[in-house]
Amino acid sequence: MRWTSKIAAAALAALLQACVTAPVSAPPPAAASAAETRAPVTILVSIDGFRADYLDRGVTPVLSRLAAGGVTGPMRPSFPSKTFPNHWTLVTGLRPDRHGIVGNKMEDAARPGETFTMSTDDPFWWNGAPPIWTDAEAAGIRTATLFWPGSNVAIGGTRPDPKEWEVEGGARPQDWAQFNQAVSGEQRVNGLLDWLRRPAAIRPKLLTLYFDTVDHVSHDYGPVDPHTLDAVAQVDGWIGQLVAGLADLGQPANLVIVADHGMAATSSARVAQLYEYVAKEDVHVIESGVYAALAPVAGKEDAVGKALLGKHPHFECWRKSEIPARFHFGSNPRVAPIFCLAETGWLLNEKPPAKPFAGGNHGYDNFAPDMAALFIANGPAFRAQRIAAFDNVDVYPLLRDLIGLPAKPGVDGTDAPFRSALRR
Repeated sequence: MRWTSKIAAAALAALLQACVTAPVSAPPPAAASAAETRAPVTILVSIDGFRADYLDRGVTPVLSRLAAGGVTGPMRPSFPSKTFPNHWTLVTGLRPDRHGIVGNKMEDAARPGETFTMSTDDPFWWNGAPPIWTDAEAAGIRTATLFWPGSNVAIGGTRPDPKEWEVEGGARPQDWAQFNQAVSGEQRVNGLLDWLRRPAAIRPKLLTLYFDTVDHVSHDYGPVDPHTLDAVAQVDGWIGQLVAGLADLGQPANLVIVADHGMAATSSARVAQLYEYVAKEDVHVIESGVYAALAPVAGKEDAVGKALLGKHPHFECWRKSEIPARFHFGSNPRVAPIFCLAETGWLLNEKPPAKPFAGGNHGYDNFAPDMAALFIANGPAFRAQRIAAFDNVDVYPLLRDLIGLPAKPGVDGTDAPFRSALRR
């Protein structure tokens, strides 16, 4: 996932540093504060691109200890196994086809000439479903997000068909920070801990934290390269800093540590060329790579369908209405008219590679083992238990349980995979 910041690196780094630096004249904490009994908070942590089997590589002592003492099991991402669709699924409980973030890049006929990208913060694109912080804030539960996709958006803002959950003028978490890749993992941890140093009245109860290092490195080098394992170990160290900081504060926490997707190895030897099958001038391509999302040019529908629909070496194409039902994908108007999915480890590109490469990518079949994502839940709410593979739509109902919100009807997930591990 490549995510472009809208705020200068120096400005946000300075802001976070301001949060963690106490005034020189501040008195030492009172004895009563040191003796404060804190209620558990819930912290949702995303490690972008962290494959479930990275825990087996011998470089994650902190995460492995949390997994051994808590709940863990392989988690299936929703389809497509891309960053923004799955981060929005984790906080809405809906699959991408229902919440509307159907890709990292997409178009909508209601906004002709516009393209959604990972820097888009117009509420129009995000208002398909309320994220958990919207319901939490409405219930009086204070929230804070560090770099969760969509948390900077004024959810419930301008939209042509208002819904009952919308908030006048739009709503964000009470505390949030715009993503900035230049802010280090250590600064991110310290920023979150600083929120928890506040007086109880303004201390968040639900927090999110996001790390992109593993995804960034594994795109460049692939999922089994030593550089990627170094990144995995680095993030494990940041999780260790978080755990230690919580202990120093005397702050019990239910940690829910997830990934949005896994990662598959790719190379220049496994690239199919889209325009070897269809004429370039006959299609409008919205996105290509792991999959191709495209629309035939007016008058070329039959020619494009004849050229693309069906199975080809290393990829398969469908009309959106004919995408296999197990993907739960294709009914949203933002899904392109024709969708072509590459075989895991292959790419479907518009241009041949400029030079040989070996790296990693995601967006493939969400049942592919390489796409399985990390899941660990550890804290006072959990018993130690290994659970079977489950869908990531189930994380949202679990989060509602942890912060005391009632079950929400109409979502795609359930807390059933975790019930036997929850301490009631």
